[in-house]
Amino acid sequence: MTSANKGKDALPPYFNIDPKAAAESLADPIDTARFAKAAAFAGRGRDDLAKRGYAPDGKKRLRKFSTWEICKYLIPVAAAHLRRVLKANPELPQGEGEGSSKWFSLDDVQKLREHFAKEGAANREYTAWRPKGLPAKVVAVANFKGGVGKTSTAAHLAMSAALDGYKVLVIDLDSQGSMTSIMGGTVADEWQTAFPLLARDYALALQRENKVRDAAGQAPFPFDETLTEALTVSPRNLVQKTHWPNIDLIGAQLNLYWAEFQVPVWRMQLRSWALWDALSNALEDGGLLEEYDLVFLDTPPALGYLTINALAAADIMLVPLGASFLEFDSTGRFFDMIYSTFASIEEGENRNRRADGLPEMRFEWDAVLALITRFDASQQTDLANVIQAYFGDFMTTYRQDITAMVGQAGEQVSGIYETDYRDFNRDTYVRGRETFDQTWAEVKRVILGTWWRDLQAAEADKTEGQTDGEA
Repeated sequence: MTSANKGKDALPPYFNIDPKAAAESLADPIDTARFAKAAAFAGRGRDDLAKRGYAPDGKKRLRKFSTWEICKYLIPVAAAHLRRVLKANPELPQGEGEGSSKWFSLDDVQKLREHFAKEGAANREYTAWRPKGLPAKVVAVANFKGGVGKTSTAAHLAMSAALDGYKVLVIDLDSQGSMTSIMGGTVADEWQTAFPLLARDYALALQRENKVRDAAGQAPFPFDETLTEALTVSPRNLVQKTHWPNIDLIGAQLNLYWAEFQVPVWRMQLRSWALWDALSNALEDGGLLEEYDLVFLDTPPALGYLTINALAAADIMLVPLGASFLEFDSTGRFFDMIYSTFASIEEGENRNRRADGLPEMRFEWDAVLALITRFDASQQTDLANVIQAYFGDFMTTYRQDITAMVGQAGEQVSGIYETDYRDFNRDTYVRGRETFDQTWAEVKRVILGTWWRDLQAAEADKTEGQTDGEA
């Protein structure tokens, strides 16, 4: 037996590692410059991998949808009837291709929806429902454990909503920028991210405080270049179009992480600044809640200031987790941290409000849903049932299965809805898509239900106001 084979056979428990030989195999010590080199290599690799889902010119384009897909998933109409309608209305999009199967862009689909909404059966819903006069619903996808499927969940829900006909805004708050890559966005620096929205909110608060200080004869707080520039930024300036005609994006890149260091510095200077409201104020003041139907917030894997802003702005909170002990445990701690953080904010704010004779404030969400992702029924059913039992009504009833189709979409830096079903057996495509359709169905049910509840409350307030006026 050679010494090499003998060493292999004797690996456990000490592996027979010779310290001198191990030292000789080491490279030179690593200095900080080596990280720059690694980052440059990774950057080139990232760009190369990201372009796998792109066109030859490096830009993403949304594929077209076949007659079969439109009639099965997008518009409640039989294929034969759709063909008759197209023949009778040549002004409608006619699609591309030969024979009975035509291919349509998503813009074409929307025009067909609008036609059927006017001319179709009265008992069918052809267009997406949103009550008039009410703001967009804001959905934050969050968990401070990485790898639980936050970005893929947020991306697929945004795409599901877009396929349904909603106008969607996606805000990437994770400095890793994965959502931005999926959406084909380009972000040069932090001034094209959500960072200036936070800076602008602080600058406005500082302006208000300086007016008070000026009236009291006190020296004003100084404005640096960052704050001065932030005052010129509108949320609309940050929005970029994507390859989806009804999904827009506020992207992210590495420098967005600077917000986690800058926000506490601003808060220390101006303790009265409600830092958690910065994103909410930007969405509301910028008119984005009227312009869009749904806003999806993709958060970083931490309960930092960006995530706090996202959760404070959200109407609905989605918490993805895998069916494992560690992810269950981590998610429980995440809920505990949410409680501690927001209860502490409420306590501090309400102490001051009570002293000033003002009504107390509290944070409130329309719904919180915990969603099991990457689910393998053959191995994880028992643990998933335990998680379901402990989290109770927080849990969605549907678990998001892991499929080969999901994996392929991830490798191509794209969403499953961007995948051409002709690359698969049709049954495989249907099964692969179902896991996200079911997730969207549950989330959509919550969105529509909360909109309906808001509508009833608004109408009740209106009626009460009219009664008070008559009195």
